Amino acid sequence: MIVRKKSILIIGVGRFGRYLALKFVELGNEVMVVDQREERISDLISMVTSAQIGDCTNVEVLRSLGVSNFDICFVCMGANFQSSIEITYQLKELGAGYVIAKTNREIHEKFLLRNGADEVVYPEKESANKAAVRLSADNVFDYIELTPEYCIFEIPPLDSWIGKTIAQVAVRVKYKINILATKNNERVFPLPGADHVFKKEEHLIVAGNRADIMQLLKKF
Repeated sequence: MIVRKKSILIIGVGRFGRYLALKFVELGNEVMVVDQREERISDLISMVTSAQIGDCTNVEVLRSLGVSNFDICFVCMGANFQSSIEITYQLKELGAGYVIAKTNREIHEKFLLRNGADEVVYPEKESANKAAVRLSADNVFDYIELTPEYCIFEIPPLDSWIGKTIAQVAVRVKYKINILATKNNERVFPLPGADHVFKKEEHLIVAGNRADIMQLLKKF
């Protein structure tokens, strides 16, 4: 499978913007970062494709970046809501294809969407939700919410499953979950077959309705 390299513009290099830039670079994309403060981008210069100092509330600064040439533009200025609104609006006016804005407050989301954001991310809320779900139940090693109803969990197999195959346990029919992968010593083995034998030391990456998975967790 060929994965197309994407061009990413990140405006605002706080903690979230920094992590975002480094991850996009690690995944092989071209990344430009922009911030008003030189000290925030100085150590990223050798890692990203381009780094610039500038106040992006100034439309001429935004225009000089050629924002329409980027696949995704991120506005990572959650602490300064007014600037975030202004930059988001101007990005769309200048022809940006897809704009994702970060916010620190849920109430700001609708205003960002009305002013041009195609998507709004709320990292603090997402991290809090993930931690709460993972830590409120025993035997949950990781958790991803796909929709409010549908989730992916990393869990161990039930003791009663050990030594049996997926077909013998009838996981899908009896528990209404799908096993996407198994995990052993940090190695992930996708899409195990019906003849896979459950082992005590492995973890399971399972997907399903949240209510069905929570019912399964009660059996531990």
